[in-house]
Amino acid sequence: MLTVSSLLAGCAVGPDYTPPKLSTPNHFYGHDSVGKQETTADAHLQVWWEKFGDEQLTHYIAIALNQNLDLVQATARLAQARAGLGAANAALLPSGGISGQAARAYQSVETPLGQVLNSSPSFDRYGSSYETNLNASWELDVFGGLRRDQEAAQAEYHATLAGIAATQLAVAAQTASIYVNIRAIQARLDIARKQVETHQQILDLTNLLYSKGLVPERQVHQTQAMLAQYQATVPLMEASLETTLNALDVILGTLPGSHRAELAAIVPLPSIPKTINMGTPGELLTRRPDLIIAERHLAASNAKIGAAIAEYYPKFSLSGLLGSATSISEGNLFGNGANQATGILGLRWRLFDFGRIDAQIAQAKGREAEMLAAYRLAVLKATEDVENAFSTLAKREQQTEMVSQGVDALQRVRNTSFSAYQKGIASKLEVLEADESLLRTLDEETLARAETITSAIAAFKALGGGWQADEEKS
Repeated sequence: MLTVSSLLAGCAVGPDYTPPKLSTPNHFYGHDSVGKQETTADAHLQVWWEKFGDEQLTHYIAIALNQNLDLVQATARLAQARAGLGAANAALLPSGGISGQAARAYQSVETPLGQVLNSSPSFDRYGSSYETNLNASWELDVFGGLRRDQEAAQAEYHATLAGIAATQLAVAAQTASIYVNIRAIQARLDIARKQVETHQQILDLTNLLYSKGLVPERQVHQTQAMLAQYQATVPLMEASLETTLNALDVILGTLPGSHRAELAAIVPLPSIPKTINMGTPGELLTRRPDLIIAERHLAASNAKIGAAIAEYYPKFSLSGLLGSATSISEGNLFGNGANQATGILGLRWRLFDFGRIDAQIAQAKGREAEMLAAYRLAVLKATEDVENAFSTLAKREQQTEMVSQGVDALQRVRNTSFSAYQKGIASKLEVLEADESLLRTLDEETLARAETITSAIAAFKALGGGWQADEEKS
């Protein structure tokens, strides 16, 4: 027993894994300019969609996270990875089984053996045999090859676990973007219909003025062309709304049309979050699921090097059999004379196969180098994502603010024109033209606001959505 314990305590060959130390800046380049930072930790980053202040948006994301079919697939992959880890754990333990058999034979007397046996007066052509055995085997992991395989399986399991979080983040962000797009299309479609109505009134007045010789025919045709242009936008927006509603149903794991009725009412767009905790580039390493996945793949590839190196060394195994066998009758099966036992110390050594082992080790090292480069690239791209997301968000906010100022100015123009019309100073045509300018700018504001909200969603996604690495030890 002492010998076995000494063998099992042997060191695992191959390099022990150490997470790479990557150089990251202390803060993001756009941290100060974006105007969306907090000095305290954001406790709600994991449920970032609640910051948009839209209960229906929160409701749909909850549905998506519960029944989205991409997430169902990711969960199934986790079950496969967990099974692989279980197999790697089981490889370190003894295995055993019970076997038994009963046979009934009828001996021919025409064969040489049968003729010899038949010459005996007590020969019975019928024969019975019974056997039962308990067997066990154990591969002694002296040089740690099986333990390295276990390390690799555990790393892949945690990578798959992070894959679920990555899918959850993508599904939540996509659901939010689709919902915002639906609300934006509905608002813009409502504006487009009002524009058609306004231009129809302008055309009616223009025709009236033309009939009285107050405007040239050219102006009538220009007004007709403008009306047709606005009319043409309506069916395109309606089609876009239909496809976007269908996209929401699919991402929620339901048939197209399932949520159309509850989305029929036109409601304001979600609010733009006032604060977003950017954190530091170093914090992304433990927050973004894709970086966790890349790092865990690197750890698995490192463990595979050790598993390949272990093939240089001999493998020892213990096996044994304890059972009973008889060819007389069942009653004697468990008698002392029927007992049988076997003990084996096995040795397997690829002594003349070092060329193949060298190739396998080189392949494992190449895989590790690839995974290290992939991890470093993933960190760079993650930092780039955050920088781009917040830069875009800042510029979109500036655009929205400028367009909103234009809406305020045109609203005052419209009010002034209407007041003058009531006093008989301005014509109704001037009021309608002011309405048309205001509606056009309102459409621009709706689009700008929707793009700003979408940029905020992209910022939360770039930050990793607040997911933290799972500390579970399997």
